[in-house]
Amino acid sequence: MFKPIYLSIFGVLLLTSCTSNKDSIALTDLRVEHMNAPFGLDTRAPRFSWKIDTEGGALGQKGYQISVGTDSMEVAKGKGTYWNEQRESDNTLLVYDGKPLQPFTKYYWGVQVSSGDGESDVKVSSFETGMMDNSNWEGSWITDVEDMDLKPAPYFRREFEPQKEVVRARAYITAAGLYELSLNGQKVDDRWLDPIYTRFDRRNLYVTHDVTSFFQEKRVAIGVLLGNGWYNHQSTAVWNFHQAGWRNRPRFLMNIRVWYADGTSEILATDTSWKTKLSPVVFNSIYTAEHYDARLELEGWDQSDYDDAGWNSALEVKAPSDKITAEVMPPITGEKMDFAKMEKRSDRQYIFDLGRNIAGVTELTIKGEKGTQIKVTHSEQLDSLGNLDLSNIIVHYRPKDTLDPFQTDMYTLKGGEEEIFRPRFNYKGFQYVEVESDRPINMVLENISAYFMHSDVESIGKIHTSNETINKIWEATNASYLSNLFGYPTDCPQREKNGWTGDAHINIETGLYNFDAIMVYEKWMADHRDEQQENGVFPSIIPTWGGWGYDWGNGPDWTSTVAIIPWQLYQFYGDDRALDNMYEPMKKYVDHITSISYEGGLTDWGLGDWVPVKSVTPKEFTSSIYYYVDATILAKAARHFGKEIDYQEYSQLAESIKNAINTKYLDIEKGLYGSGFQTELSAPLYWGIVPDSLKQKVADNLALEVKKTNHIDVGLLGTKTLLGALSQNGYADLAFTVASQETYPSWGWWIKNGATTLYENWDIDASSDLSRNHIMFGAISAWFYKGIGGILPDENAPGFKNFILKPNFVDGLDHFEAKFESRFGQIMSKWERRGNQVEYNCTVPPNSTALLYLKGKNIKGSNEGMTIQTDGPIFKIDLLPGSYTFYIEE
Repeated sequence: MFKPIYLSIFGVLLLTSCTSNKDSIALTDLRVEHMNAPFGLDTRAPRFSWKIDTEGGALGQKGYQISVGTDSMEVAKGKGTYWNEQRESDNTLLVYDGKPLQPFTKYYWGVQVSSGDGESDVKVSSFETGMMDNSNWEGSWITDVEDMDLKPAPYFRREFEPQKEVVRARAYITAAGLYELSLNGQKVDDRWLDPIYTRFDRRNLYVTHDVTSFFQEKRVAIGVLLGNGWYNHQSTAVWNFHQAGWRNRPRFLMNIRVWYADGTSEILATDTSWKTKLSPVVFNSIYTAEHYDARLELEGWDQSDYDDAGWNSALEVKAPSDKITAEVMPPITGEKMDFAKMEKRSDRQYIFDLGRNIAGVTELTIKGEKGTQIKVTHSEQLDSLGNLDLSNIIVHYRPKDTLDPFQTDMYTLKGGEEEIFRPRFNYKGFQYVEVESDRPINMVLENISAYFMHSDVESIGKIHTSNETINKIWEATNASYLSNLFGYPTDCPQREKNGWTGDAHINIETGLYNFDAIMVYEKWMADHRDEQQENGVFPSIIPTWGGWGYDWGNGPDWTSTVAIIPWQLYQFYGDDRALDNMYEPMKKYVDHITSISYEGGLTDWGLGDWVPVKSVTPKEFTSSIYYYVDATILAKAARHFGKEIDYQEYSQLAESIKNAINTKYLDIEKGLYGSGFQTELSAPLYWGIVPDSLKQKVADNLALEVKKTNHIDVGLLGTKTLLGALSQNGYADLAFTVASQETYPSWGWWIKNGATTLYENWDIDASSDLSRNHIMFGAISAWFYKGIGGILPDENAPGFKNFILKPNFVDGLDHFEAKFESRFGQIMSKWERRGNQVEYNCTVPPNSTALLYLKGKNIKGSNEGMTIQTDGPIFKIDLLPGSYTFYIEE
């Protein structure tokens, strides 16, 4: 039992806070659909959110007034013509509940917040709707020819003359494949690989571009270059995307809407009046590379007054699907990087080292004779002679000829001045690059750059410790996470680029502690809905083409993404939209597992603890545990949404599954599951399978098993549960010992061998499964926040409205700091050893609260009195917003 203690000014707590001459409350970070002033929204009920800052002791938000309308001045006064709502509430996440929003409209929204002491602040932002309904599209899908085997990428062009003063112009464009849009010879923005990959025969995404500035000219030339992407997969690999039922020549649909100063508007849509011709991009594959012949360039093709008399008319074609929806998420972009080293083998061969592993492309600045052919090969490793070695990533490639070498761009020079080449429709995984030419060329280090490509999600987390290996593991995990985020989470950026479900749910917390990625995951949940079969089954990779992944690699240990990811989005953001959208798919999925289960709640459908170090946990055991996890989440979701009958049904199902697992695998007398392997003991502890009366016994047995080597002996699933099960059950020091190892097998072993990203296999000399940029084993990053920093969401107040702080002052670290930007502001958990004391600092952001657990003999400090509960060495403290310092005697 916790005993309450009231602490006086001479008590044990030191509270520090910012001071100001005037108490104040300020609005910050206004967002719609978790985006800053987005445009092109399709949702009829967008979400509005904001944060508040307080100074000088001002109380948090006690009330709000929100207004939505088309007049910014009126909205600023709290007079919205579409929605007005005023409440006494500290809620900072609202769902639109006003008049129906209209398409193609810019709306302003304003919010005024007030504190309990009379302070207030007002801010105004905006958002813009897009199509909102497929019926609003005009024109036709177009392509150049109906030949999916034709390799060169097509150009399309059209010119337009605005008749009046243009005040606003938007380009709404969707494509099956990829596109690059330019106006008057200039690419419209810095987005790459649009639109994001979906299952093309179920749903296509469109992007909205603000092109107002381009339409100030008297004549506007519009150019589009189409790439294959995943739609027309001409390269061949084991997943057989070249056999996809949707496969065809890339095509696109675009509406450009122009609004004039006199209130009228005009629409330019794609049709047969557009002209088309083949481009210098003579081959492009999202999987392998891009080939470009600069001798075929058509100078000025996307500028006005270009003579396109020799071009063909575009061909109207059938839409790939009957559903087009807005792409609302951070775009894919590229961060430019310099190479670290260059080795000149000859004037026809150069090898470059970036110094780190990334996903992306290279850019060459090069000069040479006309017709010179350049080959740019990308790899993750070198062989013993210092040559590029692709053997670890080429294993699944099945080329039919030698014309499409793996991860090898080809460029043919036009001659004359310096030329710049950067692929448009591809990305690769690499650290090393070889540039070869069939004629002499002169290169220096500055002639090549790399672009680190990924979804441009905002960084919101930071870990720093006194252990440099731990710091590098965290950095490597982030690098692998970003390298595998391209509008959907992937496994690796070279060999596969597939949306493997198991990798994604294992690393969902790693993603959400470190990056603001909710909109990427919401899009991916829509991909799940596209892929679910009538019987409830999901494929192991999402998106897929309707063939591969439905009969291998799926099962609850992998495709529990349907439950785990929307649940974690709810925990991290307090936003239940994904959970709501996935409720019925989740229910259908759990019901399918139930239909094939046996012995009261067991299933062997799945892949198991993939790529274990040594010990192999039974697949039936781990799959049944994830069946339990799914049923448990479904029951919680049912309770949240007020579905009492479902709540009762799935709660009982979860209990039955738990009993079935314990009946078959738990030795009650010994406190052991199965053979007592690390995954066999940690997974039931972590996921709540172990009976309460046996938790400590099972945890003690897990500790004994781990202490045999002080190293991991798990696969993918065990990396999620091992460290967590130890740190949650009194063995945080042991968990850190395992996490910080620098000898095989460990994360630190990779780092000590030069890794800058995470690997696919613990054995760096393994003969298979050896991608050097895999997010698979990345759950350790989330554990840094949870197991050492102790920053945990509270299921009873999701979104970090209330949260748990339960730091572990582990042996082997002198200091540790975790920062996490929650929806309410920054949470900090920081500690440092000072002699025989630990100084602990934490921050609770405005509008939220925290429950702090500290373990020690005594805690010291000074402040106005507070109530602290104690239970032996555990101190339990309720915290209001502010910054706190504690001194703990261990």
